[in-house]
Amino acid sequence: MTDLEAELRKVVRGDVGFDVTSRALVTMDASNYRRVPLGVVAPRDADDVAGVLEVCRAHGVPVVPRGGGTSIAGQATGTGVVLDFTRHMNRLVTLDPEARTAVVQPGLVLDRLQEAAAPHGLRFGPDPSTHSRCTLGGMIGNNSCGSHSVAWGTTADSVRELDVITARGRRLRLGQEWAGAPDGLRELVDGELARLRTGFPELPRRISGYALDALLPERGADVTRSFCGSEGTLGVLTEAVVRLVEAPRARALAVLGYADESAAAEAAAGLLPFGPLTVEGMAADLVPSPAALPRGAAWLFVETGGESAGEARARAEAIVRAADVVDALVVTDPAVQRALWRIREDASGTATRMPDGTEAWPGWEDCAVPPARLGPYLRDFRALLAAHGLRGTPYGHFGDGCIHVRIDFDLLTEPGIARFRRFSEELAELVVTHGGSLSGEHGDGQARAELLPRMYGPEMVGLFERAKGVWDPDDLLNPGMLVRPAPLDAGLRFSVLPREPVDVAFGYPSDGGDFSAAVRRCVGVAKCRTTSVSGSAVMCPSFRVTGEEQHSTRGRARLLHEMLAGEVVTDGWRSTEVRDALDLCLSCKGCRSDCPVEVDMATYKAEFLHHHYAGRRRPAAHYAMGRLPVWLRAVSRTRTARLVNALARLRPCARAAKRLGGIAPEREIPRVATRTFSRWWERRRASVQGGDLVVLWPDTFTEYLSPSVGRAAVRVLEAAGLRVALPPTVRLEKPPVGDGRTVALDPLSLLRGRGHVCCGLTYVSTGQLDRARAVMRRMLDLMEPVLETDAPVVVLEPSCAAALRTDVPELLHDDPRAARLAAKVRTFAETLERHAPDWTPPRVDRPVAGQTHCHQHAVLGDAADRRLRGAARLTGELSGGCCGLAGNFGFERGHYEVSAACAGEQLLPSVRDAPDGTVVLADGFSCRTQLEQLAGVRGRHLAEVLAGALEEEEANAPEDGR
Repeated sequence: MTDLEAELRKVVRGDVGFDVTSRALVTMDASNYRRVPLGVVAPRDADDVAGVLEVCRAHGVPVVPRGGGTSIAGQATGTGVVLDFTRHMNRLVTLDPEARTAVVQPGLVLDRLQEAAAPHGLRFGPDPSTHSRCTLGGMIGNNSCGSHSVAWGTTADSVRELDVITARGRRLRLGQEWAGAPDGLRELVDGELARLRTGFPELPRRISGYALDALLPERGADVTRSFCGSEGTLGVLTEAVVRLVEAPRARALAVLGYADESAAAEAAAGLLPFGPLTVEGMAADLVPSPAALPRGAAWLFVETGGESAGEARARAEAIVRAADVVDALVVTDPAVQRALWRIREDASGTATRMPDGTEAWPGWEDCAVPPARLGPYLRDFRALLAAHGLRGTPYGHFGDGCIHVRIDFDLLTEPGIARFRRFSEELAELVVTHGGSLSGEHGDGQARAELLPRMYGPEMVGLFERAKGVWDPDDLLNPGMLVRPAPLDAGLRFSVLPREPVDVAFGYPSDGGDFSAAVRRCVGVAKCRTTSVSGSAVMCPSFRVTGEEQHSTRGRARLLHEMLAGEVVTDGWRSTEVRDALDLCLSCKGCRSDCPVEVDMATYKAEFLHHHYAGRRRPAAHYAMGRLPVWLRAVSRTRTARLVNALARLRPCARAAKRLGGIAPEREIPRVATRTFSRWWERRRASVQGGDLVVLWPDTFTEYLSPSVGRAAVRVLEAAGLRVALPPTVRLEKPPVGDGRTVALDPLSLLRGRGHVCCGLTYVSTGQLDRARAVMRRMLDLMEPVLETDAPVVVLEPSCAAALRTDVPELLHDDPRAARLAAKVRTFAETLERHAPDWTPPRVDRPVAGQTHCHQHAVLGDAADRRLRGAARLTGELSGGCCGLAGNFGFERGHYEVSAACAGEQLLPSVRDAPDGTVVLADGFSCRTQLEQLAGVRGRHLAEVLAGALEEEEANAPEDGR
């Protein structure tokens, strides 16, 4: 391997990676399979590709082309050298609006092509649900389709010419009329014309096998079309000329509700004469919340186009009238359409969990039958599932007869794997009986290639092998795929994971307490690899900034998988490779909500750091910022805030402090409040005696760094008629609820001293989980009287609220008090909405800018905040993404550039582009600090904005009622 790597480095100008991280990141795609490569090469151009092929051929090492790595059947994995086209060969070379063509490199992400074509009223027709991260090369390799194939066909229908390098180094320009055909291909076809004319089923989604029938003379001897869907086994694509189609000026979406899945399937084919752009289907068990959908237990998503919104709506309404539906909805608003489409697109991830949380897997992801046979096929398919004691939820391209399904196979035990094989064999027979194709979109790969003789017969499969021999006589390219395949039950990615649960700190309640099951959640659909973020989405900011797989949620999950496997990553929890990949994880928790399978990388990072540094010295930042509550409490007790602030303003002192604390030199040290929120509270008199009791949580940031937020919250809560109390500061044996001044009922408890509640967030984010548990248990001791009341716990800092809702019960899974407290946690807006529903907030009448806190987006939700802003006449939307400071992350040495780049993605532009008079909202202390340090802008908590408006109302109110 050393010689191979050295020779590759001599001939390749791109990146050559034979290190642990590079190899571990590509052991899997989105399938059930795993292969460990020797190395990874990211070529810069076709010359690099040719050089890799020459060196690997000399060493007898296989080569596997890879795009976005979202293949479902295993064809993007290999044991030799993997070519990663996403890093360098990812350009849109040219776009010709007049000719309606584009020249693209194989690593170009589909959405980038769509964005470039859109201003010209054009688009690329096929659009898989992974359009934000799949590549054109991968789409050509799999002959991908997507939801619009009823209108615009498959990728093969959209490709004009291909530049290809064969395994023996020939550079070919593929086209029609035998253009670019390798020697011997025409002779092979001429000798098998009868077989090629009769041996392929006629259906819109026949993707399985090689498309040798495209080489028939009556079909134009189209070498380009025959190459599509070859899964990297015939040649390596380096450039493509693709055809664009005219995009409708307006679209409408008709969502048709049916009583069940079979009724929806029966109806789909009957809608095709209306010329829809899409006919997609899914059932209720894939929809987390069907509130946005019309009544029914299954739905068809039917899109229509037109020159105007009225024309598109009229076509959609005609379809509704013709369809026999339970209920229907027609939408023309683009934002609402996008929201509805996200429900369908997320099914590829959502389907990996059954409604009861059981794991489900691909393998029979996309069989296709003639659309008119879809209803009967689905009934037989359901019966076959039942006969094997399996469950799965079909969804997908009903208009094309193509069904996606994840099935709850047991791929961990020998009996389960044996059942997987038996079911696969019987389902292949069933698909063929209905005149279908084993693959209708994602290719055969390893998952189905073994069963191709059942679909085509041994003679046709033998012809496939001969064609492969013409293109690649040395079997260098992606061996084991399509022809001479590996068994469908070999090399399963789960077989290398530990059989016994790993000893961990968190409870992982959604995964049965099993860390391996938590890591298995990542199935590789790679929604985290999107290069731009829209709406309120957050995941994955570090990938968008770096563009590197190891800094995506999927990349980190792959490294954790390999850490548990112990074959590539061999030093377990002590792995520096895993540590380095997790280092740029902001713990924003965006993946917890934005990932379709709710991978929670922030928790996995905390778990890893806990084990990685067990018994060892930690980075200085863990002591400086992980134990921030301790240092701030010491400053408060010694009343040295002014001294600390003065020293922080002296450059030599600040420089020394930052060096010792592992803090980025570019950062300013935030000022400590000279009077804490609790001290202010102790010296005031409550203005409300009645009303619902609410307990205001004095989090570390509000208490010591931003007490103005706490004071403002008290002002607003009391104005709303609520009675505010603070948690007890000593442990009480009995109620009442403390308010920060309560005297202990048990005099002995005074000896234990006054304490302050803390959610343990800073300890969790730095992986100091033993200390976090101790802090949390002390907090629960203090909060016991509160747990006996109906009072909500109002938390102003979103990250602390998220920690109380999730981290505390998941880390203290053995303490029932943690779950009881989590159920009481309310955000500021939720408290006003639930406990002061008749209160009318003051009218601010100003636009807003800023960013929804990432933890609020991921864990808490912001619906109540939106309604409160609307009631206060705060207009406009907050941006998504992450501010990039993310607690300790942006302060740590070495993180400044990534932190600033994350802020520059959405937060800073939203503020800089805001008109005069805009209110800059930032509920999180980190967000406010980032705005101040990078943009010189003061962001305010919503409570501060409302409190200021109340003061203005009072100031402007007439005296004596006049």
